[in-house]
Amino acid sequence: MTDTPTTDTPTRAGFVALIGEPNAGKSTLTNRMVGAKVSIVTHKVQTTRTRIRGVALEGAAQIVFVDTPGLFRPRRRLDRAMVAAAWGGAADADIVVLLIEAHRGLTDGTQAILDTLKERLNPRQTVALAINKIDRVKAEVLLALSAKLNAAYPFANTFMISAEKGHGVDDLRRWLAAALPEGPWLYPEDQIADLPLRMIASEMTREKLTLRLHEELPYQLTVETESWQEREDGSVRIDQTIYVMRDGHKGIVLGNKGETIKAISTAARQEITEFLGRPAHLFLQVKVRENWMEEAARYSEMGLEFRDGNS
Repeated sequence: MTDTPTTDTPTRAGFVALIGEPNAGKSTLTNRMVGAKVSIVTHKVQTTRTRIRGVALEGAAQIVFVDTPGLFRPRRRLDRAMVAAAWGGAADADIVVLLIEAHRGLTDGTQAILDTLKERLNPRQTVALAINKIDRVKAEVLLALSAKLNAAYPFANTFMISAEKGHGVDDLRRWLAAALPEGPWLYPEDQIADLPLRMIASEMTREKLTLRLHEELPYQLTVETESWQEREDGSVRIDQTIYVMRDGHKGIVLGNKGETIKAISTAARQEITEFLGRPAHLFLQVKVRENWMEEAARYSEMGLEFRDGNS
């Protein structure tokens, strides 16, 4: 956190959209920039489902990071909504940062993103390249990859970073701060995210489910915060529902004698308590809704647009 800018320093503010393939490190970079965990991070792809805004300060600039879902070839309605949210975040941003993984190089997926950037974005929109996970490859490989990518797209600047370890992140943040338009800050100085607390709590529980469960199941469930009750002692009671698609999935989430759901609840409660800075009492229930992926209300709860057909 930096000091409030003095009156003779022009303030800057704007939105920076982080785009890239699933698992490129967008959520890790968002959390690193903000200095707090606002976006869930797991080793599984397609963890981020909605556009999550984290707010970072750099000198007199307020940078609002939009962590978008990974860009991939959509198959299901939920996939299409996630990809639409990602491109919507990019189109609305003052600056777009394309993250790619150094050790994967210019993949077919990244090439498809580059092609779409040329079609979808305003030619005057600033687009920077961030090559992430640089500790996994040698310097000469990085330089060759940078040259190849810059030949494929006219990036405004290129940064070599490790979002996980923090290498190069300060340079990127300083450049972004200077490149944003002049204007008043968009959020209060102490605000680090613009997601409702209810949604942040849901995301924290979904992260614990994703980490604990295996294979496809995490993609076939969603978490909703049904009620949020402030208590007189300063604590909060949070009731959440985990929607799954089959009875068998419910059994897996509950676990033997309820052990799995108990462990997930404990881990989520601890993280929510830490984030809020006050005690949280978390109560989870699991419900089977076979067609939750086809229900507009579920998408609205996730902050996604319910899209018909192949639109």
